[in-house]
Amino acid sequence: MDGDEEVDPVGEGGVELRPTREQTNQRLDRFVAASLPELSRTYVQGLIEAGNVRVDGVVRRSTFKMTPGEVVTVVLPPPTVDRIEPEAIPLAIVYEDDDVIVLEKPAGLVVHPAPGHPSGTLVNALLHHAPSISVGGSNRPGIVHRLDKETSGLMVVAKTDRARNSLVAQWAERTVGKGYVALVDGLVGPDDGTVDVPIGRDPSQRQRMTALPRGRSAISHFAVRRRYARSTLLDVEIETGRTHQIRVHLAFIGHPVVGDRVYGRTAGGAAPDLRRQFLHAARLGFRLPDGRAVAFESALPDDLRVVLDGLGDGEAPSGRQIADG
Repeated sequence: MDGDEEVDPVGEGGVELRPTREQTNQRLDRFVAASLPELSRTYVQGLIEAGNVRVDGVVRRSTFKMTPGEVVTVVLPPPTVDRIEPEAIPLAIVYEDDDVIVLEKPAGLVVHPAPGHPSGTLVNALLHHAPSISVGGSNRPGIVHRLDKETSGLMVVAKTDRARNSLVAQWAERTVGKGYVALVDGLVGPDDGTVDVPIGRDPSQRQRMTALPRGRSAISHFAVRRRYARSTLLDVEIETGRTHQIRVHLAFIGHPVVGDRVYGRTAGGAAPDLRRQFLHAARLGFRLPDGRAVAFESALPDDLRVVLDGLGDGEAPSGRQIADG
C-alpha cells in the first residue's frame, strides 16, 4: 500500500538524478544524499566506492563536484536485511490494545528498514515493544501505512492479522480520516479548496512524484487556518494516500510546503532555519477490528511550533477560530 507521505525505495533498475544550477559545485555524495533522503550519506558514499553511482556513465569519487547538465545514475544492490533486530527505541504511544498501536512518529525516524537504513527504524522499535508482531511482510511487520522520514505525526500499526486486514480494507475503501497541518509558502487566496490531480512518478526524475494526466487518482482538500506575512497555515485532509501526495498537490497550486527540499524552495522562504518540511499528521480516525470508531489528534511538535511563534499572530479567516496546534 502506498504511504501517505513516504519516499519509495529506489527500484532495482536505479534512478537518474540531474543537478540544478543551485547545486553547482556540490559534492557528489552530498548531492545524491540530498536527492534521495531515504539513503544516509554514509550509505551513499559506500555506493560510490562500489561503483554503483556514475556521472554521465563514469564512476567518480565522493568529492566530485556537480555541474548542471550532468546525469547521475544510482543503482542499489538488493536489500541484505535477513533479520530485523528489536531495538529499544522510545515510542510515543497514544493508544494500544490487543490489535493496534497508535503512536506519534517523530521527524527523522524512518518507518521500516530500507537501503541505507538497516536499523534504527520504527519497525525495530516496534519489535522490541511488541515482539509478537509478525504481519505485513518480512521488513515491515505491522505497517499498514507510512509517513515520510521528515514528516511527523500519527500512525496506526497492526499487531494482529485481523487488525491488518481490517485496516487495509478501510484504506482501500477510503474511510480512514487523515488530517495534516502544513505551512506553505505564499498567501493562499481561497479559504478552502480541493486539489483533484492525478499523481505519478516523474519520468525525468524518478525519485520525485509529479502531477500526471495518466497518474493515479489523488484528491486533497485544504482549509486556511491562518495567514502570515509570507506564508499560510493549512489544514489538509486527503481522500487518497499517494506517495508525497500533499507535497506534490500543494506545490502544484503554487504553494509548496515550507522546508520541502524536493518540491519546494531550497533557500529563504518563511522559515529558512527549518531543517525539514513543515508537515504534521495531526488527525487520524478509523474503526477498530470490532467495529468501534476511534479518532486521535496530535499537537504540533516543538520544532514546528517554534516556527509559528516566530511568524507572529497572523490572521485567521473570518469565522474560523482554530488553535495553532
